[in-house]
Amino acid sequence: MSYKILVNGPITRKIMSSILASLAKNTDAGGHSVFIGQVRADIRGAKRVRAIEYSAYEKMAETEAGKIKESILAEFNDVKSVEILHSVGIVMVGETSLFVLVSAGHRHHAIDACSRVVEMIKATLPVWKKEIFEDNSAMWKENSLD
Repeated sequence: MSYKILVNGPITRKIMSSILASLAKNTDAGGHSVFIGQVRADIRGAKRVRAIEYSAYEKMAETEAGKIKESILAEFNDVKSVEILHSVGIVMVGETSLFVLVSAGHRHHAIDACSRVVEMIKATLPVWKKEIFEDNSAMWKENSLD
């Protein structure tokens, strides 16, 4: 199953607003949970991060996102829909690089499932991060589950 999730550059408010505006169509959902991940100005040694450059194996990322969605729908029978968007390319500090929206019949299922989706993304989605520092040097970052 192919599942389009990759967005070139940051995930903008316009993109997020468009997805949120469509929620009213899902009238069997009573709860929606959203996770928005943004790039932090982390400090590595004496250097501050100014951006992250994301790269991905596109076909595998779409397949894996589809597997995550299917797994969540099987694990949480009250979940109605799962939306996953992840940036590729350069995303500046303060900009959004990950957007997850889970809709369910009840709020606690939406919240629990959304958290599970984010953990699964961190563990399995083939997306790599290169931190770009204020001095324009760069370093690949290992994905962590925190």
